[in-house]
Amino acid sequence: MAVAQREEALRLREQALEEQAASLAASQAQQQELREANQHLVLAKLEADALKEAAVLARRRQDEFLAMLAHELRNPLAPIGNAVALLARADCNPDMQRRIHDMIDRQIHHLTRLVDQLLDVSRVTQGRIELHKQPTAVAGIVEQAVQMHQALVEARHLQLRIHVPAEPLMVDGDPVRLVQVVGNLLHNAAKYTAEGGSIAVTARQKRDDVLVEVQDTGIGMAAEALPHIFELFVQGDHSLARSQGGLGIGLTVVRSMARLHGGTVQAYSAGIGKGSTFVVTLPALAHAEMTDETVQAPPQAQGTERVLVIEDNVDAAESLAMVLRLSGYEVEIAPDGPSGLTMAARLQPRVLLCDIGLPGMSGYEVAAQLRLRGDPAPLMIALSGYGAAGDIAGALSAGFHQHMAKPADVDQLLQAISQGLHPKEQHAPR
Repeated sequence: MAVAQREEALRLREQALEEQAASLAASQAQQQELREANQHLVLAKLEADALKEAAVLARRRQDEFLAMLAHELRNPLAPIGNAVALLARADCNPDMQRRIHDMIDRQIHHLTRLVDQLLDVSRVTQGRIELHKQPTAVAGIVEQAVQMHQALVEARHLQLRIHVPAEPLMVDGDPVRLVQVVGNLLHNAAKYTAEGGSIAVTARQKRDDVLVEVQDTGIGMAAEALPHIFELFVQGDHSLARSQGGLGIGLTVVRSMARLHGGTVQAYSAGIGKGSTFVVTLPALAHAEMTDETVQAPPQAQGTERVLVIEDNVDAAESLAMVLRLSGYEVEIAPDGPSGLTMAARLQPRVLLCDIGLPGMSGYEVAAQLRLRGDPAPLMIALSGYGAAGDIAGALSAGFHQHMAKPADVDQLLQAISQGLHPKEQHAPR
């Protein structure tokens, strides 16, 4: 009896120990779960704080960008408005008219550059940039970029040195986009270098790459700004930044274009006041041949050619008509698609310059209607504020011979009209 009681006591004790062990294990598991839950909460809180901080930063950059955009758009409007007031004065002499002309021309180019940058950054963020690659000489890229910004360099009395080797450096690239890359860097260098400073543009080959370097003696960049200088809407805290303008998107476009070409871009600076250096690296192309292209002066009309302009913006239509008339063309204007079709049937123009975003009937429909008629269609050039690749393809598929984004360069437009009307004469043997 006593043995049975001892065995029962031992069994109960073992059972109690097992229950205590199970309870302890459960407690430890609960504590582990609590620790893991706490860790997840801490991580979630950190992630939420990081996202909040990023959202606040993005919002601040967006607000700063909108403020800069308003500033940049108002700046050229002020001299243009002043120029209009001066032209209305009776005592506006020829010398003053020439200066006013140059002033308006500069401001229009500035506005066009702003719009182009905005369109480019939109295409970059959406991944819609299309390259038209071909064997391209880096010397020609540098030369065109310098020509584009020579006026700014001279206006700021900067010394510009170009170092390009005699042997041709070739890359497989889109010439227009590569000129934009070097041009953006050169424009920044000129903008942020004080008068009397210097800029050097150097091209060289390093193993299988071509390096294009733009170096200036300008205001430089702080070390903490360098990792972020290519981010969208980022600008260094420069003393000249607001006086010299800019949207903070040019370097973003440069980096994107370099990457699309299989290359890179890097920024260097020893600090504020010590200048900056930007180096674009592109894959070199061996054994490529350059093409010989010549640029012709804008031609005058040969005889009286009739041009029909379909444009709902009265000022745009009238100013374009003035330019064409001064170039020897006979010009008529229609404010919308239906009236344009009626006038085209009556006048039988040799050239049609047509806006795309017309009221009631789009420019695409106008071109398609003219194509369906039995009469020979005129040379049709689309002039539009929409300049993406899809817009160009849409214009060509509707029947236009060419698409030009607004504001169209007058010399290029006159050249396109002349080449379209007299193609054989434009390519006569030399």
